Amino acid sequence: MALALSQLVAHPLAAAPRRIVSINPCIDAVLVEVAGPEQILAISHYSQDARATSIPLATARRFAATSGTAEEVIALRPDIVLAGAHVSPSTLAALKRLKVPVQTFTVPESVAESIAQVRGVAAAAGQPARGEALVRRIEQAVARAQASARGRGAPVPALIWQGSGLVPGESTLANELLSIAGFRNMSAQYGLKRWDVLPLEHLAARPPRLLLTDGIAGDRMTGHRVLRRFDDRMVRAQFDERLLSCAGPVMIRALNRLSEVRANL
Repeated sequence: MALALSQLVAHPLAAAPRRIVSINPCIDAVLVEVAGPEQILAISHYSQDARATSIPLATARRFAATSGTAEEVIALRPDIVLAGAHVSPSTLAALKRLKVPVQTFTVPESVAESIAQVRGVAAAAGQPARGEALVRRIEQAVARAQASARGRGAPVPALIWQGSGLVPGESTLANELLSIAGFRNMSAQYGLKRWDVLPLEHLAARPPRLLLTDGIAGDRMTGHRVLRRFDDRMVRAQFDERLLSCAGPVMIRALNRLSEVRANL
């Protein structure tokens, strides 16, 4: 039986190590890199879902997980809760009422914003040095991708086409990663906004040089047989949608994959 909120008392803020609960899967991805395992009381249940996780399942399953309800979180008596931008207002209100410190992070839309988020999560965990180590790895991945792209000629026209036709446009992190790796995002040529849906018919009318898609089995858009008609003029490459779900260390894998695709064109 769940404990009533009134029966739970907020744990006083400890010095170090902090007892941390993350209720956002993208914060999980950063936290497991910058915090000591003994500091992490729980992570988001999404990180233990093979279809949604942005961290290795073996790593995610080392920790307890919550669905993010106030009752679950408070029962763990954390020193601090790390949340994303879309946390339930009722959960925030309950945590505030019981004086549980909460730090909320927005969704990064650039490499620079992601690096700032890494430093923020590391600071919240009292681990700035580990945060800087992750920042260096991200910066090195960016530098490798840029160096690889410079030796391969002009940027290649490309489009990331996710399940149900969702496309990341300009002013998104995905757009910046494409540019770093030597691609030119074609979303604007289709008249798409920042995040928009491109119907199959519009894609077929003007196929890009490269189509990056997850190709999830059963998705009627990315797996459509019509796309095979353009195999002679449009390259299709596998790009896991989870590489776009979060920033932080996920960007390293995303850039590595994009560089691999660019090298194989």
